[in-house]
Amino acid sequence: MHTSLGPEEILAFRTALRRQCLQAREALGAAEHALLSARIERNLKAELQMHAPGRIGFCWPFRAEFDARPLVRALLAEGWTACLPVVGDEVGPMRFRDWTPATRMQADRHGIQTPLAGEEVVPDLLLLPFNAIDACGYRLGYGAGYFDRTLATMHPRPRVIGVGFNLGTVASVCPQPHDIPVDCRVTETGIVHF
Repeated sequence: MHTSLGPEEILAFRTALRRQCLQAREALGAAEHALLSARIERNLKAELQMHAPGRIGFCWPFRAEFDARPLVRALLAEGWTACLPVVGDEVGPMRFRDWTPATRMQADRHGIQTPLAGEEVVPDLLLLPFNAIDACGYRLGYGAGYFDRTLATMHPRPRVIGVGFNLGTVASVCPQPHDIPVDCRVTETGIVHF
């Protein structure tokens, strides 16, 4: 699909798709967002039961994304530890720092809350939000490539679960050579392993 498109056309396609899916998600009413989020959380719990407690990485919710914080708080009580990504000053791989509800936080340059301090840690499993995700597990975030750069440097790589609303599910995001697919997709409609 889209194999005949040139680089500029691919960029335009991905930009338009990202905008379309983001607008659709942000247009969800509060009640519908809450209902779909509860279904995502139920499916995510089912997927996580297949894994022994470890260190789970997740993202602070941004622009009407699924909010994993209630689930992560419950996981902490079950013996998991949690961490959040931290974007550095340089354009490069992100670092992760441990998180609990008591962690002191600060907004990064994108306005996303991150741990103020702490040692660098590595997640065993990573919940990764998406604006769009395709039938092969390739996702579109916000276009800066932070997660692809980060995952490319991690050995062993954590198990990555793409988490989001089914309205972002598409046939193809027209993946590029640098894109790294997720291992699993969880939406309100179910769980798909790749």
